[in-house]
Amino acid sequence: MSTGFIYLIAAIAFGGSFFVKWKLKRTYRIWSQVENQYGVTGAQTADAILRDNGVTHVEIQRVRGKLTDHYDPVKDILRLSKTNFSTTSVAAMAVSAHEAGHALQDANDDLRLKLRKFLVPMAALGARFGPMVAIVGMLFGNGTLLRIGVFLLAGMMLFQIATLPVEFNASKRALDNLERLGLSDPEQREGVEKVLRAAALTYVAAAATSIAYFATLFARSRGNFVA
Repeated sequence: MSTGFIYLIAAIAFGGSFFVKWKLKRTYRIWSQVENQYGVTGAQTADAILRDNGVTHVEIQRVRGKLTDHYDPVKDILRLSKTNFSTTSVAAMAVSAHEAGHALQDANDDLRLKLRKFLVPMAALGARFGPMVAIVGMLFGNGTLLRIGVFLLAGMMLFQIATLPVEFNASKRALDNLERLGLSDPEQREGVEKVLRAAALTYVAAAATSIAYFATLFARSRGNFVA
């Protein structure tokens, strides 16, 4: 595969990443203005899903920021951004149900989540030191540093890839649980699916960008990688 072709693929991946982030914000904004017909907040949605599955040890907290929602498996805390925590929009329901899906994965010892947890330290090292070490190695023609940098970046790339099935499964759990709890009708399901799909695409874009970044750096330094 030629270096020029790799650069082209990388440009497409980077450009696609920006588009996907814009798409998520737009989709979220649209459905955050649509009230769900059941009048339940995001926090109530998450709580209902957790309790229905017998998960009572997870605390639900409000955090600052927009779309800062996440599940902390270390502390057993499901954190929802201020808007999603307290509003009754379709978007808040979708995001909260998705994060509850992660809590269910943790409670069920899901292998996909375990694999992602295992890769977290490697991904953190890769994100922090990989680019710097690889670029220094490339600039000074140091093959050892370059190989270390590319190896660290590979760890970050593997983490991004391993994240995909975790996120897809959390979204599936969200939809299934909303359906079982009677918190879904054709119109609202459409909105929930659109929000979850847009969010999932951000992870796909992140994985694609990570792969493109790795491939670009590798291609750029191919000449001295074995030096």
